[in-house]
Amino acid sequence: MEFSKNEIVDILKDDSQNNWLFSLADRVRKEYVGDEVHLRGLIEFSNICRCTCKYCGLRCANKSVKRYRMSPDNIINTAKNACNAGYKTIVLQSGEDSFFSKEVMCNIISEIKKFDTALTLSIGERSFEDYKFFKQSGADRYLIRIETTDRNLYEKMHPSMSFDNRVRCLKDLKTLGYEAGTGCLVGLPEQTVESLAGDILFFKEIDADMIGIGPFISHPQTPLKDSLNGDFTLALKVMALTRIILKNVNIPATTAMETLNPEGRLIALQCGANVIMPNVTSSVYSENYDIYPNKAHLDEDIINSRQIIEGKIKSIGRTISKDYGFKRKLNN
Repeated sequence: MEFSKNEIVDILKDDSQNNWLFSLADRVRKEYVGDEVHLRGLIEFSNICRCTCKYCGLRCANKSVKRYRMSPDNIINTAKNACNAGYKTIVLQSGEDSFFSKEVMCNIISEIKKFDTALTLSIGERSFEDYKFFKQSGADRYLIRIETTDRNLYEKMHPSMSFDNRVRCLKDLKTLGYEAGTGCLVGLPEQTVESLAGDILFFKEIDADMIGIGPFISHPQTPLKDSLNGDFTLALKVMALTRIILKNVNIPATTAMETLNPEGRLIALQCGANVIMPNVTSSVYSENYDIYPNKAHLDEDIINSRQIIEGKIKSIGRTISKDYGFKRKLNN
């Protein structure tokens, strides 16, 4: 099903169509990616970041956050424990921390790949050469969210960063054969539904493989501390339209959804999502990975977290995938 930008805008503005929209997204999800939910074990290995993104609690100007950096051995052992607990994908996520050079990351990647797992990196903007070496070391996927495709808004939200360079990174990843992931924040100050429609069409244009969509949540130690949080329903609608238009992409039910709504991830799974990324980082670290406040599920250990999530998934008639969760190919 194809939609023009104007049609997307109209749907985003009109809440009378929500039941139809969510139902259609769920049917498209079932047809193109099935009933299996892919669990990805998320390791937040460093909260040190050189960037000054206005919405993020990890921004380098935030002096109140307790900074940490897991050692390479600790990262590898955490990944091993997650694989032993049944995870078939590990996601390594951090701030833009220069300690984790090409050489350090390649060693971590090659060691984790010994555990028979798919591996996703989410470590920010790097050179083509770095991305190439990460891929050669075994990385399968790379997530780098655009957050907004409105160039002016992007550059307001990301001082000293370049919209063009962000897009360059995504193009490099596709060129190198990664499954490339991106996504957007819904509810940024000054954001319009027209720009959200543009985000969805951008995801299609670059042939994204994974798309993470979540509501903006204001952080008290950022310049946006007095801004209103994003709207849960609007974020859900952007996600649902993304499923309908892109069909076979992998879409996570994000923790940010559950931070605004106690059943947020479960609702998202019934509106087009097919992935959950449980946090398998030790709470000693994860409580300080403070992108936004009151993040859900900080107090769960790796085993209990998985059992709770599996129970919720089964309660809506879905099953846990046992494969690596690569993007399904469309039938021609």
